[in-house]
Amino acid sequence: MASFDALVSCPSFSAFIHTRSEKMRIVAGKFRSRLIQAPKGEQIRPTLDKVKEAIFSRIGPYFDGGMMLDLFAGSGSMGLEALSRGIEHVYFVDRSPAATAVIKANAASLKVEDQCDIWKCDCFAALRRLAEEGVQFDLVYLDPPYQKQQLHKIMQLLDELNLVCDQGHVILESLKEDEFDDAYHQLRKVKEATYGISRISYYRKETEL
Repeated sequence: MASFDALVSCPSFSAFIHTRSEKMRIVAGKFRSRLIQAPKGEQIRPTLDKVKEAIFSRIGPYFDGGMMLDLFAGSGSMGLEALSRGIEHVYFVDRSPAATAVIKANAASLKVEDQCDIWKCDCFAALRRLAEEGVQFDLVYLDPPYQKQQLHKIMQLLDELNLVCDQGHVILESLKEDEFDDAYHQLRKVKEATYGISRISYYRKETEL
C-alpha cells in the first residue's frame, strides 16, 4: 500500500479544483461534527448534510471495514465520512494539487493518515493503475465536475477492470437531468433520488445476472 506521504502523480493534466464548500463537517460516526477544510476556488458546489446522510443511510449507515474509492475527491469529504462510519481504507483521487493538499491536511487533522492513499492523478490513469495493483472496492463514489462528466465511460471501466467487489456499491452524483443505463454489465442500478439540481444514482455489483 502506498505511503501517505508520497502523493501519487500521474501524467500532467490542467488542474480543476473540484470543491463543495470552504467549511464542512463530518455528519456521523467517530468523527461526528468535526470540521474539515475544502480547497478554495471558483467552482464551489456544496453537498448538503442531508444528502450525505441519505446516501450513507442507503448503503450503511455504518461499515465493518472495507475499501472505498473517492474519485474526484475534492476535499475528501465523502471518503472521510466513510472512514468515520467504519470503512477501513480509502483511496482519494483528484487531479488538483490544491485538492490533494487539503485531503492530506484533513486526514492528518483526523489522524487517519495510515488509512488513506491520496493520488494526484487523472481518473482514467488511476483506474488502470488500481486494476494493475489488483485493488477492489466495496464502495466507489463518483462526483465529477458537472460540466466535465464522463460517467458512462467510468462505469464501463469499473466493470471491465473488475474494480468493484461482489455486492459492492457505486454511487454517482450528477445533474438531475442526466440519465444513466440500468446496468453496466454487472453493475446494476438499484435506486435513484434527486436533491435540488443533483441526481444520486445507486448501483450494486451483482455477479449472477
